[in-house]
Amino acid sequence: MRADFTRARDYALDRLANELSPHLTYHSLHHTRDDVLPACLRLAAASGVTDEDTLCLATAAAYHDTGFLYSYTEHEAHGIALARAVLPGFGYHATQIDTIALLIAATKMPQRPTTPLAELLCDADLDVLGRDDFWDMNRKLLAETGRYGKNGAVAEANWLDEQARFLQSHVYFSAAARRLRNDGKARNVTRMRRAIAAARGFDRENGAH
Repeated sequence: MRADFTRARDYALDRLANELSPHLTYHSLHHTRDDVLPACLRLAAASGVTDEDTLCLATAAAYHDTGFLYSYTEHEAHGIALARAVLPGFGYHATQIDTIALLIAATKMPQRPTTPLAELLCDADLDVLGRDDFWDMNRKLLAETGRYGKNGAVAEANWLDEQARFLQSHVYFSAAARRLRNDGKARNVTRMRRAIAAARGFDRENGAH
């Protein structure tokens, strides 16, 4: 029996569409279906990945955030458990499932991929850093973090500083992602610096200390 990617993908996306909390404004169906999965396929094609590896990569992309159906924390482990439970029914064999599990585990922050394939999934998961919609998606992440984060709502200035540091320190693992997204990421760093400068100027005008 051959792995049926279409059915496996549709199962994951249907559950994300129908069961995810609406308060997950960043880690939403859109993030998986419209961001990470297409980015994985784009990077795989640009990197000359084999069909077998692309199958595992795309499946891992479809399942990498399904753990949010169960828990905000340690969601990678929950996603791996779900993948192991359902993928045999879609014709995936044990070696493929083990590969998919390792790929999902690599997306845990801070990312620590140990294979070229895992590097591609990690880069796809943060593809937004180099896109023009970065700012809009970042605001959605801020809203989500305010609800689910350990310390509750995050002050605007603190959030901007933290995000700027992350952007400036982040390096895409794969040559394909660097080629496709580094210029856009540099533009987003500039935008973030301007936002920080504007926020500090507002604080000074209003006597904040």
